[in-house]
Amino acid sequence: MPELVDEQANFLVFTKRSGDNFHTENGEPGFFQSIKNVYKDVFPVHRLDRVTSGLLIVAKNLESCQKLNRLFVEQKIQKYYLAISDRKPKKKQGWIIGDMEKSRRGNWKLCMTKRKPAVTQFFSKSIDDGRRVYLLKPCTGKTHQLRVAMKSIGSPICGDPNYYPGESKKTELRCYLHSYALNFEMNGKKYFYCDKPKKEGLFNTKSFLDLISDEYSRPHCLDWPKRKK
Repeated sequence: MPELVDEQANFLVFTKRSGDNFHTENGEPGFFQSIKNVYKDVFPVHRLDRVTSGLLIVAKNLESCQKLNRLFVEQKIQKYYLAISDRKPKKKQGWIIGDMEKSRRGNWKLCMTKRKPAVTQFFSKSIDDGRRVYLLKPCTGKTHQLRVAMKSIGSPICGDPNYYPGESKKTELRCYLHSYALNFEMNGKKYFYCDKPKKEGLFNTKSFLDLISDEYSRPHCLDWPKRKK
């Protein structure tokens, strides 16, 4: 059973483990089915890739599901992710914007065109052993968006089985991408959830833990510049 972070009258907030599939696969109950087995009448609001850990909202009724979905579509639910890469980025902060197209072996790639682009904003900080921590704020919700965005700036996420090059990805404990925080208002009430990743591998170094306990502890309070038209 996934860990429950909070229960409200209309929704639940859980944290998903890296490696857990959202949907049932090959007869193995997925993240959502495990919750449904306990809470019965619940509705999925958004999803995470199998390799991604962290916060997920589950609605307790259809009306709330529709309302939360609308908030996501209108970009009124702010999502923040943490990632670690050991590759030098083309830029250390800013915007990553471009259309996404299918590539080889079920992967995706970022294009120069901007017809219906994936939009991501980010900050990053150097930690130890040539690694950087990335605080990512997706403004759209495309498949593999953050993983592709990181690769596009030359900094694929450590341990990413699809987008990190070479054999070293196989030696990592996991893909270091975590759904870290959610910030939104619903029915006149403000909500903020922050879930530090499980202390494992690269998520358990002193420099990483110091950063998320200090500068990145309240990501919604940082000075995120508005996108230029």
